[in-house]
Amino acid sequence: MEQETKTATFERRGRELIHTRLLNAPRELVWEVWTDPEHIKNWWGPNGFSLTHKNMEVKPGGEWRFMFHGPDGRNYPNKIVYVEVVKPERIVYEHSDDGDTEPVNFRSEITFEARGDKTFLTMRGIFPSEEELDRLEKEHGAIEGGKQTLNRLGEYLSKMYTVMQPGAFTIERIFNASVARVWKAITDKDEMKKWYFDLPEFRAEKGCEFRFYGGKDPGRPYLHICKVTEVVAMEKLTYSWRYDGYSGNSLVTFELFPEEGKTRLRLMHSGLLSFPADNPDFDPENFAGGWTYLVGTALAEFLAKQN
Repeated sequence: MEQETKTATFERRGRELIHTRLLNAPRELVWEVWTDPEHIKNWWGPNGFSLTHKNMEVKPGGEWRFMFHGPDGRNYPNKIVYVEVVKPERIVYEHSDDGDTEPVNFRSEITFEARGDKTFLTMRGIFPSEEELDRLEKEHGAIEGGKQTLNRLGEYLSKMYTVMQPGAFTIERIFNASVARVWKAITDKDEMKKWYFDLPEFRAEKGCEFRFYGGKDPGRPYLHICKVTEVVAMEKLTYSWRYDGYSGNSLVTFELFPEEGKTRLRLMHSGLLSFPADNPDFDPENFAGGWTYLVGTALAEFLAKQN
C-alpha cells in the first residue's frame, strides 16, 4: 500500500484500484454532493475536466449520463448505471462509455463511513482484467485521475463545510436569490414553516423567546426553547437553543453575504458538546445531518420555487 498522506491512501490489488480519503465533512453532506447533479458537476473528474449532465437518477437501475469536456477540447460521453444505492452508506455502479468512443468499462463501489463529524470514504474500482487496467492507466491515467477527482471533492467540501471548533457545525450554501429574499425566508414565520419549523411565537427581534417540538424520532419529540440574541437586518440572526429538561445550551447563527446577485448563507450551530453525551439523540452527527437537510435541501428547494 502506498500511503500518500495521513488522511488518504491508494492501493492497487491486481485488477482493482482502492482509494480512501478521510473527508472533513459529515456523511450526510458527502452523500449529498455525490448524488446531487448540481453539486457533483463542480468536482467530478480529473483536473481540467468539466461536465454537462444529460440525466441523473440515483437509484438501483437508474442512469447517470454526462459528457466530459477535456482540457484537450475533446468530449467524452459517459454512462453510469446504478446497481446498489443505500443512503447514506453505499453506492455501486457500472461505468461505460456512452457512444462510439473507446470503451472504458469498470465497476465502482463507494462506501461512506461516519467518523464523528467527518467521513471515511472508500472508492473501489474493479476492472475486467489486470491488462485492461494497465491499458487504461497508460492511455487515460486512470490511477492519477482517481486521485485528482477525490482531491477536487475534498476542496469542494472545504468550501461548503468547516468545523470551527470542537462541538460546532458550520455549513455554507450559495442560493440564486437576493439577500432580501433569503432574509425573508429565514425570518418570516409564515415562510419558515414551509421549509424549517412552525414557529408561531418567532419574531426577528432581540429578546424574542420561542418554542417548538422536533427531533430525530417523530414519536419522541423534544421541546426546544430558544431566545433571539442578535439581529442585524439582512446580515445576521442568532438565537440560543436548548432542550426542556436537559442540561446544555447552544447558539444558532445565520449569516448572509451578497455575491454577484446571489446570496451565500453560512449557518453555525455551536455549543453542541454541552448537551448530555450519554444521549445519542444529541450526537453532533445528528445535528450535522439535520442542518445539511434543512439548509442544503429544504431551504434550497423552497427558494428555487420562489424564483
